[in-house]
Amino acid sequence: MEDYNKIIESLKVRYIKAKNLVLQQPLTVRNYYDVGNNLILVHNGIIAFGDDKQMVEEGQLLFIPGGRSTKIYYGDTESRVISNDDYITTKDKFFRSNTDLDLIGEADDSHSHVSFEAKVFDSVNFFTSLEVPAFVITSNKLATLIIKIVEESMQDLPGKERIISLYTEQMVVELIRYILKNKMFVEQLATNSTYFKDPRLIDLFNYIKENLGGDLSNKVLSNVANVSEDYVGQYFKMLTGINPQDYIEYQRMERAVFLLRTTKKSIREIGKDVGYKDTAYFCRRFKMMFGIPAGKMRRRESSMNV
Repeated sequence: MEDYNKIIESLKVRYIKAKNLVLQQPLTVRNYYDVGNNLILVHNGIIAFGDDKQMVEEGQLLFIPGGRSTKIYYGDTESRVISNDDYITTKDKFFRSNTDLDLIGEADDSHSHVSFEAKVFDSVNFFTSLEVPAFVITSNKLATLIIKIVEESMQDLPGKERIISLYTEQMVVELIRYILKNKMFVEQLATNSTYFKDPRLIDLFNYIKENLGGDLSNKVLSNVANVSEDYVGQYFKMLTGINPQDYIEYQRMERAVFLLRTTKKSIREIGKDVGYKDTAYFCRRFKMMFGIPAGKMRRRESSMNV
């Protein structure tokens, strides 16, 4: 239990967005994907996921870890199938955003949706690192917190950001408690505890985060961790399950998404900021990782923001 407390204490939680959405017409997204973690509370109507069409009952939640591609059904499970790329550019045809507090949980075919980050030492995406699929949650506490976050996001009240931040942190703790109570992903959680057993790994995480635009070759990393250049890749993978260059690329791309969401910098500037001198190569890698061009990711964030 001590290791789990360390995980919780180390987490940097950041609220991204929240909405109460009403389905306009059924659809299936064959490869739904987002960098952020997503919790979806079904008020009424049909939501299912996975190739086996596992249903999420009314009052239950669907958790989709960031970085995981998931097939998701809204409404009729035999509905029109579209790609995540098409979903991002046409989602306003399928959903409308409810702005009436009195209709949260009351409108037909509605669900509440909260997106958030949870990073170990503000570096490693905790739920992504578990490498777990989307799963269903039955928890009145989590459902209540989702509604509170959505309600706060719909109002312009003093302290709004502070309240949302507090609720989001509580939501993440309750999510981890739920996983532990139901003995889910025990092996993966045990592996994650290795982050706290070697300070050199934490030094690497922090160095990578602070130098995403610079040289992050194995030679540089070996100096940070004080191990040989030949060994640093094996060392990193032994403790994290991923080789350092793959981890670095994911961190760079995640930072690029953040910049697309929060700045007006050009694609070229963003690519350079995260370590890509060749803009064309950056764009190819971005599309390969997220399934959509960087420009469409930006338009996605400036549109309905579902």
